[in-house]
Amino acid sequence: MKKSALIVWGGWDGHTPDRSAAAVREILEAHNFIVRTESSTTAYLDPAIHNLNLIVPMVTMSTIAKEEVENLCAAVKGGVGLGGFHGLMCDSFRNEVEYQFMTGGQWVSHPGNIIDYRVNISKPNDPLVEGIGDFDYKSEQYYMHVDPANDVLATTTFDGTHCDFIKGVVMPVVWKKVYGKARIFYSALGHTADEFAVPQMKEIVRRGLLWAAR
Repeated sequence: MKKSALIVWGGWDGHTPDRSAAAVREILEAHNFIVRTESSTTAYLDPAIHNLNLIVPMVTMSTIAKEEVENLCAAVKGGVGLGGFHGLMCDSFRNEVEYQFMTGGQWVSHPGNIIDYRVNISKPNDPLVEGIGDFDYKSEQYYMHVDPANDVLATTTFDGTHCDFIKGVVMPVVWKKVYGKARIFYSALGHTADEFAVPQMKEIVRRGLLWAAR
């Protein structure tokens, strides 16, 4: 039986939400998902989202109606998987604390903007990152406020070059968690759709979305 997924994209164009949504859709359809793609958060009002296997939120720096976010959170708390990446999932609705509680983190800064940094796999035996190993990456190095209950799978360390007072800070990059009955997956990698050309980034997202969808 095919699984079903909803991708909702929009917000700031700098995160290439349309192209990133297309990349995620391709991944899911390769695993026989029936994928619905919408460009408005009004899609979260649909009662049918409670019957989905997976929701992929892909909206940056925007707002959401109270009824929309309440139905989204209720669907996920009831067991619908949630997975996403970068600011498309964790810099979406800055005033919505329940959404942030659900996702496990909120972006607050990226010192130096696009820079070279290292991603360190912290749980190499976890199926979501097994066999990938540490790797170099060029993108925004996200500084985030994170849920201490997150199960952190990969981290990055700030070297202080672009912000001296956070030198040595170890920041989660990839995590999974639970919210109610649901599985939640997040990766801070993926500033634009071009980063899907990095095999480690794409594979982590692929595994994470499939895990969230059970």
